[in-house]
Amino acid sequence: MGYESLRDWLKALEKAGELQRVSAAVSPVLEMAEIADRSAKSGKGTKRAGGPALLFENVAGYKGARVLMNQFGSERRMRMALEVDSLDDVAKRIETLLHPVAPASFMDKLKMLPVLAEVGGFFPKRLDGKDAKNAPCKEVILRGEDVDVLKFPVLQTWPQDGGRFITLPCVVTRDPKNGKRNVGMYRMQVYDGKTTGMHWQRQKVAAEHFRDRLRGASQDVAGAVDLMALTAGGTTAAVDTSSVPQTVLAKIRGERMEVAVAIGTDPATTFSAIVPAPPEVEEYLIAGFLRQKAVELVKCETVDLEVPATAEIVLEGYVELGELRTEGPFGDHTGFYTLQDEYPVFHITCITHRKDPIYAATVVGKPPMEDAWMGKAVERIFLPLMKLTLPEIVDVNLPAEGVFHNLMIVSIRKSYAGHARKVMNGIWAMGQAMFTKCVVVVDEDCDVQDVAEVTLRVANNIDPERDIQFTLGPVDSLDHASRLPNFGSKMGIDATRKWAAEGFTREWPQMLTMDAHVKSRVDSIWKDLGIE
Repeated sequence: MGYESLRDWLKALEKAGELQRVSAAVSPVLEMAEIADRSAKSGKGTKRAGGPALLFENVAGYKGARVLMNQFGSERRMRMALEVDSLDDVAKRIETLLHPVAPASFMDKLKMLPVLAEVGGFFPKRLDGKDAKNAPCKEVILRGEDVDVLKFPVLQTWPQDGGRFITLPCVVTRDPKNGKRNVGMYRMQVYDGKTTGMHWQRQKVAAEHFRDRLRGASQDVAGAVDLMALTAGGTTAAVDTSSVPQTVLAKIRGERMEVAVAIGTDPATTFSAIVPAPPEVEEYLIAGFLRQKAVELVKCETVDLEVPATAEIVLEGYVELGELRTEGPFGDHTGFYTLQDEYPVFHITCITHRKDPIYAATVVGKPPMEDAWMGKAVERIFLPLMKLTLPEIVDVNLPAEGVFHNLMIVSIRKSYAGHARKVMNGIWAMGQAMFTKCVVVVDEDCDVQDVAEVTLRVANNIDPERDIQFTLGPVDSLDHASRLPNFGSKMGIDATRKWAAEGFTREWPQMLTMDAHVKSRVDSIWKDLGIE
């Protein structure tokens, strides 16, 4: 039940024949990324799609270092990471929690007690005293001049990247309003041994924590509104600060927000950092639910935050509210370089790590790559949560080629005129789904996982002028085609059958299907026909 650490996970991968040890000397600058990319794209259409997980044991320029890549890069490994036979099994567990059967008798209530006790066991557990002091992540503690993140084999993954980037971090922040922790995954460009960029995109939870601290520096609500407008929500330097009181400016320039970064955690904790959970639900709890066991945490040395006790590497530090720095370019999962932009700067005050740390990394680019399998798992887990708000949804598909935020295919139980458009707007109002550039809605009898069938329905079922809807709103920071950074248009396609109630007065033809008795007859003689 639950992998205790990254090392337990590696043992399981090796036992299952899913780990390839690489003994040849390989550089962390471009070479590892090229090898991981080729591996991720190998075996397409076969059971070996995605290649093996890769453990580089001879890192050029870093004696004794080890780098793990492509750990989540196949359907089988994704299932192994979450310890399920099918990714839909996690969704079923979530549905059971969201829709428990109401107890009809006293005995039924008693039967629910073990379930409630089990859920209670998923909450993170903080270690103290000797247990905390002896935690694996505290085996080596570096402060002051000993702090140097470049001692680790941080990767450069694409030729035109702005430098080396930490690509698989669990970034921990705390909500200044209620104290809840958030664990997110944001790339970090390494500027030097003690500073990195912190690429939390505008609509991410950690970025909201940052904005809340900016708002808190204002003297009143009107001042907070002014500050948000001047800085585009804390994402750009204000050109004119004449309307901001000097006391507020001084407070902003002196205000720090504590941050901790865990690299190389157990697979459930790493995965939980990318799950689009509601802000009020801690990712450490999600990790506990996924691994069916509480995540053990320890307090950091220099900041008031907790990190997984078995993490391979922990970076502690802060960002200053008044400091932004150019970050990028970065070869991203869209298949294009993300252009340079301004982001907060992370100052490292302390590094703790295991004695022989394993550096966990990933490379993103043109799909399919490792993140495609992680995204598919998110899709299946997110489905029951979507159904809470939009119960008419039957299934969703986020094709890897749509890089997840560019295309969502949805099947619904259509019940009234305009229903497809209601679903489109509901999706655009739902957390991170607001970034979806194109939403395609089909009827419940269409298998959204069969892209060929979806294409047939869309191509045949729409009148483009009538059935395509456009709207404006926030778009992903990685969208290079939008009219403005972070703001642009989105498209919804209603590929459902059109009703008379929607103004469609022509006859709608039936789709082709063979008679059931004919299909049964052919099934019975198929083997005798000798047709391969």
